[in-house]
Amino acid sequence: MFRFFLSAAALVAPLSAAAAETVRFIACPIYRDADSGKKSGCWLADDPATGTRYDVSLSPHKPDWNYAVMVEGIVSAAPPAPCGGIVLDAVRTSRLYDTPCTRHMLPAEGYPGRRFVLPKRNITPSSVARPVPPGPYGERVFPVYFEFGNDFLVYQYSDYLIEQASNWIIAAKPKKLIVTGFAATQPTVISGRSMAEPAELATQRAETIAETLRRLMPGMPIETAADTSGSATQDKDADGLPDQSRRRVEIKALF
Repeated sequence: MFRFFLSAAALVAPLSAAAAETVRFIACPIYRDADSGKKSGCWLADDPATGTRYDVSLSPHKPDWNYAVMVEGIVSAAPPAPCGGIVLDAVRTSRLYDTPCTRHMLPAEGYPGRRFVLPKRNITPSSVARPVPPGPYGERVFPVYFEFGNDFLVYQYSDYLIEQASNWIIAAKPKKLIVTGFAATQPTVISGRSMAEPAELATQRAETIAETLRRLMPGMPIETAADTSGSATQDKDADGLPDQSRRRVEIKALF
């Protein structure tokens, strides 16, 4: 279990994202064996309702081809040339460990894949000095987001958001932190399945982040809370994906 590290900010998502076409479905993932260098293979998923094939390769975390994924994404105007599917960007894939899949790999079939580039949310090496976040400092909330159904931190997404938060908190020196976990407990039918998170996941997510912050900032007073309302946010780091934003933790700094 990978439960540490670092974080983010909060602003309003662009209106264009709110108006964009979004998709949400469950499917077994497909790996395309493209080769444009390391990490250039493609992840695809077919919407069972329409048969449309989507390219989900830009998700911060990749599918596990042994299990189904819940796909949540925004349809992009980018050409399907790299992988052979309609590109979703932004996109999230949540692994559903209660739904096994038969491994499915396609040959490249002329698709090159994408050359690896560092994600836009990427932590710089710890040897590089971080700039001090500018003041003035006041009450502020930092969200961190999760896959459906678990409290694991998402590599190169959650850790980036936590680092952004911790850098600001260390500079701002708040009196205490309140860490509130959220869970999407309201049932939603996706690809014919009623999907809802257990209420206790809100507490588990809060404890995951609280423990991470205790390790980063020993001595900082931290309280935890849980919220199962499933409320969404328009925080910019949710990338215009409201359903993902219901699965979060909020770090509130109080002075």
